[in-house]
Amino acid sequence: DVVAFRWLAAQQAPDFRSIARFRKRHLSSLGNVFLQALELCRAAGMVSLGQVALDGTKVRANASRRKAMSYARLTEKQKVLADEVSALLADADAIDDAEDARFGKDKRGDELPPELARRESRLVKLAEARAGLEADAAVRARKEAEKKARDKGDDDDIAAQKGDDAAKNAVVRPKAQRNFTDPDSRIMKTADGSFHYAYNAQAIVDADHQIIVATTLTNIGVDVEQVVPLVEKLHATTGVLPRQVLADAGYCSATNLDYAKTVEDGSDGRTEFFIATGRVKHGERVPEVPRGR
Repeated sequence: DVVAFRWLAAQQAPDFRSIARFRKRHLSSLGNVFLQALELCRAAGMVSLGQVALDGTKVRANASRRKAMSYARLTEKQKVLADEVSALLADADAIDDAEDARFGKDKRGDELPPELARRESRLVKLAEARAGLEADAAVRARKEAEKKARDKGDDDDIAAQKGDDAAKNAVVRPKAQRNFTDPDSRIMKTADGSFHYAYNAQAIVDADHQIIVATTLTNIGVDVEQVVPLVEKLHATTGVLPRQVLADAGYCSATNLDYAKTVEDGSDGRTEFFIATGRVKHGERVPEVPRGR
């Protein structure tokens, strides 16, 4: 909403579909533009990668909570619609037979009645939503099983086998939901404490001039899973690791602390991670460090 741009464009604005098509058509090129801009900032001395901070924010999706359905409700609704479609097909066959007897064969249109077409299209959407929830459950079960296996000391082959078994036997939570407007979005708790369909936008920012050096968008609501992929993305983009990585308590986990130690040891101490292990409430005083006698 910059007035200067609105004036230059004579109040004309591209339709959101045009923007989406442009982004889809030039996705790889847009990634290179970000990389080129980052290189320019580094050349200008605006990015030192001395100290970087990792944080995220929830971006609300253009999806209504009323346009969603739980797995249990999906299963129930599928059965109801399937019965309705069968009944409508039976009625259509009866009408066809009656018309054939009255007017002769091949004297009718082939299009589906609107009521039947509408129910069949809804049945397809329900099936797609249910399949999506089942796929999500399989992925989640696979990740959890592989993590447990590796924590027990199993090698990669055994962990992968256990992951496959868990994925095959994954059970979808009855209350797990899928949105029909934006199936990729997920219910997340936003900053105001309410829950909305949203995405989790993550970024690593260089402390010198607040330049974004790595970013990603995910539909995983918690931040804790983003430390490793974002730091690795930063390393792949710039070719170097920062000297200090700052993150709040939302990123603290045993896995991330182990990863931080691995990176620190591998860099001979040139890279340090500072991940908060807890939160301090507003107005709360941090207890002083005990002193020796």
